[in-house]
Amino acid sequence: MPGLAMHYLWWILALVLIAGEMLVPGYFLLWIGIASGAMGVVLFAAPDMGVLTQAILFGVFTFASCFAYWKWLRPRLERGEPSASLLNRRGEQLVGQHLVLVEPIVNGRGKARVGDGVWLVSGPELPAGIEVEVVSVSGSLLQVRPAA
Repeated sequence: MPGLAMHYLWWILALVLIAGEMLVPGYFLLWIGIASGAMGVVLFAAPDMGVLTQAILFGVFTFASCFAYWKWLRPRLERGEPSASLLNRRGEQLVGQHLVLVEPIVNGRGKARVGDGVWLVSGPELPAGIEVEVVSVSGSLLQVRPAA
């Protein structure tokens, strides 16, 4: 493609790699695509750069972007996992929440409103309408105590 500026080729490669990332699991192609886009920016600023210099600089950019992901971004993303570990365990997400009893706790069992639903609760004998705090979960049974 003799009429096409070289920086456009780097940007096209970046788009192809980033689009390929959507088809392949993981984050590997994304960082190579970012390096390719950076090469396009550098080549736009310095259009007379030789092909060997471009290849070496692309390798440096690729290594730098992959290293930046591995060293700084990945640990920050993994720090968020504890909250994600409760994603499908809604009962455990309720620990510490304050709920209102819709049925009194009699013989250790009652019901409390959670959002637009009602959950079975266990705790000391309390009348309906009292605010309680969830202290633990056993299956789908919430263990509660009177809220302070």
